[in-house]
Amino acid sequence: MDQLKAIRYFISVVDSGSFSAAASQFDVPASSISRRISDLETSLGTQLLKRSTRLVSLTEIGQSYYGQVKDIIEQLEQSDHAVRSYQTKPMGCLKISSMVGFGERILIPIMDEFQQTYPDIVLDVVLSDELSSLSRDDVDIAIRGGYAPNERVLAVKLMANQFIPVAAPSYLQLHGVPHRTEQLKQHVGLFFKTPMGPTPWLSEINGQWQQVTPPAKLITNNGKWLVKEAIAGKGILMIPNWVVQPHLESGELIQLTFEEPLNITENANFAIYMLYQKSAYAIPKVKAAVDFIAARVKGQFD
Repeated sequence: MDQLKAIRYFISVVDSGSFSAAASQFDVPASSISRRISDLETSLGTQLLKRSTRLVSLTEIGQSYYGQVKDIIEQLEQSDHAVRSYQTKPMGCLKISSMVGFGERILIPIMDEFQQTYPDIVLDVVLSDELSSLSRDDVDIAIRGGYAPNERVLAVKLMANQFIPVAAPSYLQLHGVPHRTEQLKQHVGLFFKTPMGPTPWLSEINGQWQQVTPPAKLITNNGKWLVKEAIAGKGILMIPNWVVQPHLESGELIQLTFEEPLNITENANFAIYMLYQKSAYAIPKVKAAVDFIAARVKGQFD
């Protein structure tokens, strides 16, 4: 016996007052309604309905049973509606992991606008520069700098992540302006520390990539501190251009230029990627966030 269906039939008979009305609601014969409820009564070992040719009424125990199962069915219908809504409307908890600098500078202002657009989504955002994977960290979306990952996820390139050398006017006035990348070895460096260690400074000289890393004055994974120290004239800093763009515009920092290529990697595909599982894009909250973040970031930095 399908007990849930029998209970639905039972509730319908009570609400409508007849087997025929319940049969019409479910588009089945009245005899099917009657048989299902009889089976329910047999399984419970009690009579729920008093039957007559003109009237259907509840027994005393039937009245108590009706009150309980009516609430259960209503809760079940609400749960069914919530699940269907979850699959059609952006809602629920959205977990995002982002590297710290991008999160503070770009993601958080974007997500303020996102919350206004999608008020039924609860944001759970963690900023970390630790190496991670979607499968291990239980997140819907991860934003990482580097290369397109090998793990089996979709990667949307949000923006280039070109590192540039910058220094304060006071530093250059005191130590001189390097004109060739090899001369950087005679200067003082400020280094961002990734989970793999401090970023190296590499230059393509005579067709070969070589290290031109200067002695370190400071090594840290705190980008704000590095920028502060660079502005204070403590050394030359290699950092993504989007991080220091306001300080270049204000004149607090100056970008150094060289004929030789200079970067922290030989790979030209170094960028910031948004990662998510392919199957997750079918979930409205994830699709809404992926499309929203991609549009806003590319709109700012294209």
